[in-house]
Amino acid sequence: MKEIGPVTEREEQLLTKVPAITLGFWIIKILATTLGETGGDTVSMSWLGETTSEAGQSGLNGYLVGTIIFGVLLVGLVWAQIRARKFNAWLYWATIIASTTAGTTLADFATRSLGIGYPGGSLLLLSCVLISLFAWYRTLGSVSVNTVVSPREELFYWVTITFSQTLGTALGDWVADAGLGYSGGALVFGAALLIVAGLYYFRTAVSHVFLFWLAFILTRPLGATVGDFFDKPVAKGGLDISRPLASAILAVIIIALILVLPQRAGRKAAG
Repeated sequence: MKEIGPVTEREEQLLTKVPAITLGFWIIKILATTLGETGGDTVSMSWLGETTSEAGQSGLNGYLVGTIIFGVLLVGLVWAQIRARKFNAWLYWATIIASTTAGTTLADFATRSLGIGYPGGSLLLLSCVLISLFAWYRTLGSVSVNTVVSPREELFYWVTITFSQTLGTALGDWVADAGLGYSGGALVFGAALLIVAGLYYFRTAVSHVFLFWLAFILTRPLGATVGDFFDKPVAKGGLDISRPLASAILAVIIIALILVLPQRAGRKAAG
């Protein structure tokens, strides 16, 4: 049988376009969502001045401009991801980071500039996630990531992910501003993620597909609150670390982990 790289043609047909769900996957995912928060805030707040006294004086909305920048980047990376013949770890994680930075600026634009507020924004975005999952299931019969092997599944996958990343930003800000603060919010979402992990690994009757998407959504507000804890002023419960510096450190750690931790494609679901 003809070889294609390290795997045979038959083996390649049994692989998905997304990574295997391992502990390393979740570690990088949490760091990527944290980078999305600090990176998005770096562009919209620090560089475009949305949290400075000059906000709005140029006639541009920093959150909207940031969303356009990251949105164009995201569309380009999703197109490249769909065009790729097989799983590519660098391309995949670059697309994840683009989706989470775009989600950060989009959520801030919706909740702050449009005046929807955190509760309204969270409920609206939760509806978008559920509608996306419902449309995916109705069209293809499954929302399992182990079925992501063709452009149709990938398109639903990335749309759902982008909505979930945006939801996570609004949800994280809502919980933090409700009185728990950034560190308290991080503890709440971290504890919720551990509960979901326990339900998964102790082989409960709860659907593993449901638990995956629940965990995937929860990593985003966890990353959002951790990111805000890093870069928000001490007076607001943060560590007041420079947003660009925090983003650079997180990017270096993610690159190192991609190099060190096993990165392999997931296995296609039977049938």
